[in-house]
Amino acid sequence: MKRTDYCGALTAAQIEKEVTLVGWVHRRRDHGGLIFIDLRDREGLVQVVFNPQLSEEIHQRAHQLRSEYVIQVTGKVMRRPEGTVNRELPTGEVEVHAGDLIILNASLTPPFSIEEEKEPSESLRLQYRYLDLRRKSVQTNFILRHNLSKAVRRFLDQNQFLEIETPFLTKSTPEGARDFLVPSRLNVGQFYALPQSPQLFKQILMISGFDRYYQIVRCFRDEDLRADRQPEFTQIDLEMSFIEREDILSLMEEMVRTVLKEVKGIQLESPFPRLTYQEAMSRFGVDKPDLRFGLELKDLSDIAARSEFKVFREAVEKKGLVKGINAKGLATLSRKELEELTQEATGRGAKGLAWMKVTPEGMEAPIAKFFKPEMLKEIGQRLEGAPGDLLLFVADREKVVYEVLGHLRLVIGRRLNLIDPNALKLLWVTDFPLLEYDETEKRYVAMHHPFTSPMDEDIPLLATDPLRARAKAYDIVLNGTEIGGGSIRIHQNEVQSKMFDLLGITKEEAEAKFGFLLQALQYGAPPHGGIAFGLDRLTAILAGVDSIRDVIAFPKTQKGICLMTNAPSEVDPRQLKDLHIKKTE
Repeated sequence: MKRTDYCGALTAAQIEKEVTLVGWVHRRRDHGGLIFIDLRDREGLVQVVFNPQLSEEIHQRAHQLRSEYVIQVTGKVMRRPEGTVNRELPTGEVEVHAGDLIILNASLTPPFSIEEEKEPSESLRLQYRYLDLRRKSVQTNFILRHNLSKAVRRFLDQNQFLEIETPFLTKSTPEGARDFLVPSRLNVGQFYALPQSPQLFKQILMISGFDRYYQIVRCFRDEDLRADRQPEFTQIDLEMSFIEREDILSLMEEMVRTVLKEVKGIQLESPFPRLTYQEAMSRFGVDKPDLRFGLELKDLSDIAARSEFKVFREAVEKKGLVKGINAKGLATLSRKELEELTQEATGRGAKGLAWMKVTPEGMEAPIAKFFKPEMLKEIGQRLEGAPGDLLLFVADREKVVYEVLGHLRLVIGRRLNLIDPNALKLLWVTDFPLLEYDETEKRYVAMHHPFTSPMDEDIPLLATDPLRARAKAYDIVLNGTEIGGGSIRIHQNEVQSKMFDLLGITKEEAEAKFGFLLQALQYGAPPHGGIAFGLDRLTAILAGVDSIRDVIAFPKTQKGICLMTNAPSEVDPRQLKDLHIKKTE
């Protein structure tokens, strides 16, 4: 095959040039004497003309062509006749006058149109993924993904990082999600685990003296799926030695700015805003706030404590919070619409949703009678209420208040069209709590992972008030989605042992699960830290799609099924016998 050019790359500069093209028949039009086809490859479309006056034999052969036939065409690039130029097509100035045609393969009629006039159902797209991947909008996503990976590799190479692979068959260690287990045939009754991340291995690489490591790596987690989760996903994973938090944040910020400028032509403002975890939760209700719009949460606990409204006052007395948000201009909502907002709130754990409408005469609401006029005025001022605004309130435990109002903020932002889909707003969130308390298991759990270093000044709190200890952890957030997260690691064995003690991990358990790391820490481990970016999430945001399934070549459904291959599936009983595995009901 002597392809000279890609279909979508032809321009007026190639007029009068003879070319050989290969690709798929995108569409065919028979205009009596002339037959036109749009020939498609990964770079785009070009119009090919079959004229009986040039070759009756080739013209007759073109009558056989149907959608998705694979062909090779040789012909001359010509300027399109006046009045037929297609300005919406990159190749719209030219066409190819066919002098030869070879049909390389026929095709069945596809179960959906590749022309994208109508989006097929997701189940059909995933079943026939090899056809779905021919669609231009889908291929564009993967070209974007390739360009992102290429730009990241170039930046890291220029900054002295080494690309080093880590194992896929490794030891099962608790890292927050279930492991995928792989039985070992050679070691009967024992199992490998697919890595949830290369966390332990990249720390070992730092102890080994490699100084700066990265890889674009596949990770595996056996967890419930949703739009931004898949059982296998890809991270841009890196680690650095002899650094502090500021070194990582500044270098990664430079990487993001460099990559987005190269790949999307976007010039990002620098430096990125920074919020502590506590600031993010207090102002936005989430630790990954979307900064493309305002609608910040306001604390009204002090006013609520003085009011006669029992629900508000009791929430404060129980060391909870009362917070509000101003849904600008939504005072016109009907009772039914207010009930729908209440259902949104109760669905997130609230006992109810209180509201006030701001009118020229003052506050209008069933609960207004429980507040003195000066209190109502104070509430209006704090929430910057103006006539026509709807003020929403939640009173409960801090966790519930943030969960509910953080969600309602997004609901209202979408309803009011406050979110610019073309804007990119990045920020760093820092100073996360080191630990959380699991009420079910009645024990402390690591907010990130057990190897995250506490702030130096907070190490004494591990013995006296562990929940106040902050971590040297950081997340990078884009448009309300966490696209990366990392931390400075614990590099001293005694601090790591304190952390394990707090998490209820005995010395025997620690040795069994992490013994190789604990031993390595005793051999001159340098200070080190790192970060991992979700390549799938980042690509999806930049591609403007809602699900990471649209940027993964062969994704799974929400039930973890590959509709194209029907995996997972039954296996031959002989394979199970070799592994000494027996299925039970």
